[in-house]
Amino acid sequence: MKSSRSRRKAVVLLSGGLDSTVSLWWARAQGWTCHGLCFDYGQRHRRELRAAKTVAGLAGIRLDVVRFRLPWSASSLTDGKKALPSRPAERIGSGIPSTYVPGRNTLFLGFGMSLADEINADAIVIGANAIDYSGYPDCRGPFLRAFEKTAHLGSRRGASGERLSVVAPLLSLTKAGIVRLGRRLGAPLEKTWSCYRGGRVPCGACDSCVLREKGFEEA
Repeated sequence: MKSSRSRRKAVVLLSGGLDSTVSLWWARAQGWTCHGLCFDYGQRHRRELRAAKTVAGLAGIRLDVVRFRLPWSASSLTDGKKALPSRPAERIGSGIPSTYVPGRNTLFLGFGMSLADEINADAIVIGANAIDYSGYPDCRGPFLRAFEKTAHLGSRRGASGERLSVVAPLLSLTKAGIVRLGRRLGAPLEKTWSCYRGGRVPCGACDSCVLREKGFEEA
């Protein structure tokens, strides 16, 4: 017998940023029992990890942290000596920026699949967005649908005839739409962190800051 809606479980990939936090609050609003998963993969700073722990605490969910390194990554997100892109909003998303970490969402979803299979969760929730985004190829719908097929074929749940969904509730929303949804759900947007640089206050110039500011202004 399938579990009732109120008993469904979801693994939520939680970075501590705007999108993943709104996705968590969306999943909670669906009545799902959520289990957070975040990643320490050698990024430039730990500010977002602290935000993820704060958000998870406010949501009252468990948060696991997976630590790994990609020795070959030349991304400006993992190499502090490289310059971060700083572009006007209208140019963001026009190409793959230096902040792209090859295979990052594949790895994140792979870990999410492992955890979901272990705890018998129905879904992996990811805050991917393909409208106001930086242009990463692994944030698009076709990739996420393909990974869902992989999760079905390569998991115990799938082999048992149960579904393991990859859910991206923000995929087709603008940043303004994400902000409005977060406010409607009561998500703690003020506790989230989006800046690529880290530090005590957001830089206001990196792609992530520009898109975040655009979303709040338009909302």
